[in-house]
Amino acid sequence: MDMRRLGKTGLSIAPIVLGCNVFSWTADEKTSFDILDAFFDAGFNTIDTADVYGAWVPGNKGGESEEIIGKWLKRGKVSRHKAVVITKVGSDMGQGKTLKETYILKAVEDSLRRLQTDYIDLYLSHWPDENTPYEETLGAFAKLKQQGKIRAIGCSNLDATQLQASFDAAERAGVPRYDVIQPEYNLYARASFEGPLADLCVKEDIGVITYFSLAAGFLSGKYRTKADTEGRAREGRVAQYLDDKGLRILAALDKVVAETGAKPAEIALAWLLRKKSVTAPIASATSLSQLESLTKSATLSLSDDAMALLDRAGA
Repeated sequence: MDMRRLGKTGLSIAPIVLGCNVFSWTADEKTSFDILDAFFDAGFNTIDTADVYGAWVPGNKGGESEEIIGKWLKRGKVSRHKAVVITKVGSDMGQGKTLKETYILKAVEDSLRRLQTDYIDLYLSHWPDENTPYEETLGAFAKLKQQGKIRAIGCSNLDATQLQASFDAAERAGVPRYDVIQPEYNLYARASFEGPLADLCVKEDIGVITYFSLAAGFLSGKYRTKADTEGRAREGRVAQYLDDKGLRILAALDKVVAETGAKPAEIALAWLLRKKSVTAPIASATSLSQLESLTKSATLSLSDDAMALLDRAGA
């Protein structure tokens, strides 16, 4: 497997990160275990979750995805040091969104307990918190790094101005900066990452792990009309992509499918992997067949013509 350097974290990750937001939602515990086993068997090494994942499922309280991963890690099929575990803090777990130091120091203990591990490889602030200075949040992360409870830190959902402000705050306070960002980025949703944010990430050597890499499954090509989304778990999210732009992208994907024989999802992920600023996309799977398709994208090479076609479709 061709590993990729994740910014300045010292971590090396495979080209696809497994999104575990579906665990306890559209993938039960047994299916989640099977997917994790197959993912690592295929040579991949990085999984992404958050303390809040699972909270939207009726009857859940949050933390369910971490708990499933913890049970899987405890089985020991994969040595802990061979798994790069990413989780996040700051979403609403009953207290509202916050990145206060006191909250982070408590929340990390809850995540460690659920994950059944002594350390988190990459800990991310999940959302911006305008009520908490960056110095306070980064100071909390610095304490956790010193204690060995986390290895590296990053953020999600910051724009270029916010990310630069966090760098400035880290320098002023003499604490570690964010070395990874997790932005929404895919063939459809490009404006918030391309441009100033992507340029800053390249300039500062920031690792970039994209979320919604398949636009909530839309880029799999299985949703072509509103009727295709009805009754699906992602119905509300997918429907937003069914406009002229979305259909233009699907048409471009169909052309590349005809040329390569690859599936639309594989092509959409391979497009991300060709982007200079992207380290690895996150993608989730709810079945072994879906997982097999996702892993193929890591070795799919798109031509310059295919990249140009896809770029134009989503512009």
